Amino acid sequence: MKYKAIFFDRDNTLTYANPQKIEWRKTTIESWSGKTFEMDYDKMMDLFDKAEYDKNGFKKVEDEIEFWKRYYLQMLIGEGIEKDLEERSNLLFTEFWCNNERLLFEEVIDVLEYFKGQGYKMGVISDTSPSLQLTLENLGLGKYFDSYTCSDIVGVMKPDSKIYNVALESLGVKAEESIYVDDYDIEADGARILGFTSFHIDRSNKSKDEWTIQSLREIVDYVEQIKSR
Repeated sequence: MKYKAIFFDRDNTLTYANPQKIEWRKTTIESWSGKTFEMDYDKMMDLFDKAEYDKNGFKKVEDEIEFWKRYYLQMLIGEGIEKDLEERSNLLFTEFWCNNERLLFEEVIDVLEYFKGQGYKMGVISDTSPSLQLTLENLGLGKYFDSYTCSDIVGVMKPDSKIYNVALESLGVKAEESIYVDDYDIEADGARILGFTSFHIDRSNKSKDEWTIQSLREIVDYVEQIKSR
C-alpha cells in the first residue's frame, strides 16, 4: 500500500508537559501561599468552571488567552493568595503560554524528518483549542505540518468521525491512504474504524497488541516493511 499522509495527536504523542515547569509552578505558588499546592483533575475542572471556560470551545486564540489569564487568577484565589494577584497570575500565564511548557519526545524530529523526506503530507488532530498550531510552531515543528485540526474549531472531539474526516479533507487524502497515531486507544480505534492504519502509542509498555507501539520509530519500521514487500 502506498500511503500519502500521516496524522499525529499532539499531547503525549508528540509532546509532553515539561516537568520543570510543573515543579516551578508548585514551588512558586507554595512560596506565595505558605501551604502545599496540589493539582488534580477535579480541581482543574473546578477552575475551568470558575474561569468561565466556553463549553462550545474557543474559536480564536485571543479568547483562549483571556481564558487562561482568568484561570491562573482563579487558581491563586483558590489558594488563598491575596497579594499582587494580577501581577502573579500574569507571571504564571507568561511562564506557561507557549513558553517551553511542552517538550518533544526524543524521537519526534527524526520521525518527522523521515516522513517529510518520503513526501508525506502531515497533519495534527487534537482535542484542544485554536492555539494548536501556535504551540507546535513554538517547538519548531511548523515546517513539517500541512494542517492542524482541533476539536474546538470542528465542534466535536475524538473519536467522533467528523474530526478525522475534517483532517482528511484538509489534506485531500482518504483514510485508507493515511496513518494515524494517538496515545489514547479509543481515539486510535476511532480512526481505524474509518479506514486509517492507526497506531496506539503506549510508552509505558503496558499495552500489547498488533497496533500498539512504544515509540514513533516503530511506524517508520512498519512503513519500511511495507515498502520492501
